[in-house]
Parts: sequence; C-alpha cells; structure tokens
Amino acid sequence: MLNREQLLSLVRAALVEDVGSGDATTLAVVPETLLTAAHLVTRQACVCAGLPVVEALFAELDSALSFDAFVAEGDRCAAGATLAVVYGPARAILTGERTALNFLQRLCGVATLTRRYVDALGDCPTQILDTRKTTPGWRFLEKYAVRVGGGQNHRFGLYDRVMIKDNHRELAKLSGPDSIARAVAACRAAYPGLEIEVEADTLADVRAAAEAKVEYILLDNMSDAEMAQAVLLVAGRARLEASGGITLERLPGLARLGLDFISVGALTHSAPAVDIGLDIMVP
Repeated sequence: MLNREQLLSLVRAALVEDVGSGDATTLAVVPETLLTAAHLVTRQACVCAGLPVVEALFAELDSALSFDAFVAEGDRCAAGATLAVVYGPARAILTGERTALNFLQRLCGVATLTRRYVDALGDCPTQILDTRKTTPGWRFLEKYAVRVGGGQNHRFGLYDRVMIKDNHRELAKLSGPDSIARAVAACRAAYPGLEIEVEADTLADVRAAAEAKVEYILLDNMSDAEMAQAVLLVAGRARLEASGGITLERLPGLARLGLDFISVGALTHSAPAVDIGLDIMVP
C-alpha cells in the first residue's frame, strides 16, 4: 500500500530537514567504527504501523544497517513490546533516531485510534473511512496507517471523486434553483468517468441527490433519527456516508442504521502519537 518513490522522497526530505550539514553531536561523540544494536520499544499498547518507513529511513542513512521487524503491520502490541531491532553503525542509528520515531509514533497513533473506531462499530457491514484532513505531505502515509488499523480510505484528493459540498451548492444557487441537480449534471458532463458524492445537510438535500442518481450521499451532521429516515428515503439508490460529530460513543447506535460508511476526520487530524522509544544496547 506504500508507493516506494513517494516514501523515499518523504524520508529524504525529512532527513535533510533534521540532519542538514551533519549530526554535530554524534559526529563529535561517537566513534566512526562503533557498531551497536537499538530496540524500538513501545511504552504503551498500540497497533503497529510504519515499520517499512523506519526501515527505508535507516537504509537511506547507511546501507550497512540491518533492520529486523519483530511484529507485523497491524499487530496489536502490548506495552513493553519490541517492535524491531536495528543493528550496525552507531552514528547512523543515532542520527536517524528522532526522525524514525517521529514517523513511527505518528503512524502507530493513527492505526491505534482507527482500530478503536473499528472495534466500537462492531460486527456490521458499515465501514469506517478517513477524510482529507491529513498532514500536508503525509496523506499517503496517514491513509496507509488507517488501512493498517482496519479502516478504509475515502478519496485521496480532489481528482479521484467529484464531491459536491455545501459551498459548491451555495455558489451553484447563483445560477438558479435546483442547485444539486444542476451541479450533478455539470459534473457528469465534465468528468463522466468519476463517481459523484453530494453532501446533504437536510432530508430535502438527500432526496434531491438521490433523484439526481449520484453514487454517494454524505449525511452531514445529522441526528441518528434523521439518518434513519435518509436510509428509508434513499432505499438503496445511493450509498450513504455519515459524517460530522462522530464519536466512539455514537458508533454502536450508528451501526444499526444501515449506513454504508462512517467518515471520521479525527482518525488523522486528532490521533495522539504513541510513546515509542529507541533503546541502544551497549556492546
């Protein structure tokens, strides 16, 4: 699920940002020929995500480094678990420590929070989706971590699905009534190969979107009762996505409504980093 070229580009940019002209402290203190091992240890329970990123980063620093993963991506890991071991030139390990942990802590955090939402939804066909509320430049990594955590990806950008949101509808109203129908028709004509989703604030919007034969309707900030009515109103003519105000506590109730998707921006914009350390093993 990770594009190798994108991954290397991001890893290299992160190293340039942190290392600059050189790791002054490590170059001054650590002998050039010293070899060591370092354990990546999680201090708290988590879902592991990001080890391929860490492996690529250390390989970029020094090809003499070896990287051994002790767990798989998506594994639930208890506090104190060793996720991986890096062995080789100590200078390269210390130089990459912080950047490696930044990647790993963030991605494990996204995967761990995603798994909590998936678990809270329980055993039902409704799927948890992410959104475009991602860290600029990190979207492919954060969406990867959502998948590792058991969630699914919504559109990756503005290019791979038409999504007519409230501001689009407001501007479309300047040309006259029936803004949803006209916006859908314009999008079908301009981009016939793309699926269309309409953001609906009211049941009237839901009806208009269904009558326009869109593939998806986003039920924005609706109550459980309103969404239940929307499911009956659409009657399978489009796939329904709940969004806005989604909390872990609401998920068991939402699971009973017959929704196709629930999108949660918090998976990527509010996931706390997992506490992970890199522990040097002195030879």
